[in-house]
Amino acid sequence: MARLLAALRYHPGEVRDPSLARFVFTNLKFAWVWALLRIWLGWQWLDAGWHKIDNPAWVETGVALKGYWARAITIPEEGRPPVTFGWYRSFLEGLLNGEHYTWFAPLVAWGEVLVGIALIVGALTGIMAFLGGFMNWNFIMAGTASSNPVLMIVAIGLMLAWKTAGYWGVDRVLLPLLGTPWQVGPVGELGKHATRE
Repeated sequence: MARLLAALRYHPGEVRDPSLARFVFTNLKFAWVWALLRIWLGWQWLDAGWHKIDNPAWVETGVALKGYWARAITIPEEGRPPVTFGWYRSFLEGLLNGEHYTWFAPLVAWGEVLVGIALIVGALTGIMAFLGGFMNWNFIMAGTASSNPVLMIVAIGLMLAWKTAGYWGVDRVLLPLLGTPWQVGPVGELGKHATRE
């Protein structure tokens, strides 16, 4: 049994990824593909956000988002409502009735721009892809398919490839400095020493 485990290179507590997954998501030879997808996705977010921050209905009054939410919660006499799930419709109704669109609309607009810029330069790629994917998910839940499913699939790929997706970008320097929750980098070490003193 010991020979079999040694032959399989078994490590207790470790689940090995298939070789194809390791190549696609962690191999630096594939990093250029993720860089292209990351930049493309970043441009989509930057372009969408830029049109919003240039529009007073988004960043000053929020009426653009108010209209979007009002259309999303409408239940037509015939056909299907844009929002399939009642709990999400109730969530949007609460935001609409509380006039939260006044602060939420600029948050969406600037969030899209921030995610776009960060993805283009490759800074905190995994986190930014998650935030972008979360926005895509909310747009889909509110009944807007459009390009959101495709953008969300690319975002999921970038999240899975977070170690290499930003290699041709700022993450090449930033991630080793910051580290991860399971492997503290030099910046994290400085933070630990500062809190002890």
